[in-house]
Amino acid sequence: MKSFAIALSAVAVIIIFAIPEIHAEVKTMNKLQLTSQAFTHSGMIPQEYTCDGADGSPPLTIRNVPAKSRSLALIVDDPDAPRGTWVHWVVWNIGPDTTETPANSVPRGALQGTNDFGKQSYGGPCPPSGTHRYFFKLYALDISLTLKAGATKVQLEEAMKGHILEKTELLGLYRRR
Repeated sequence: MKSFAIALSAVAVIIIFAIPEIHAEVKTMNKLQLTSQAFTHSGMIPQEYTCDGADGSPPLTIRNVPAKSRSLALIVDDPDAPRGTWVHWVVWNIGPDTTETPANSVPRGALQGTNDFGKQSYGGPCPPSGTHRYFFKLYALDISLTLKAGATKVQLEEAMKGHILEKTELLGLYRRR
């Protein structure tokens, strides 16, 4: 009887500790994801996607967009810039059914804002010194935004307030040679 009680206790401990992990894994698997075929999360961004190369946007893959999403928005910025966070790309009204954005392209129907280079396009990494971090921040929104092309990151963030269903980040690094 004593061994039965010990076995039952062991099973109870396993259930208590294993089930939350199973549920956590399921939740993680359904989260919005942004990846690139060009670099891994926290990996080095290839030179071709920087000011030292062709300066075009890297290919991006989007997965697990929430079902209630009406649009997606993307902000790429560098918090390590000498004068504060430097904005490299601002894009919104990306269709929620978008799964791939090829290199050097803007998702069909999306609008681009003005980056800190003063352009309505992608501006690749170009750090003056050291290794900088570049955050590709993807937002799933419950609305399509009414912003006009050329809006800034600050204007986009203001328009998204109260409408973000989920957010994910892809981090890339770059250091000039």
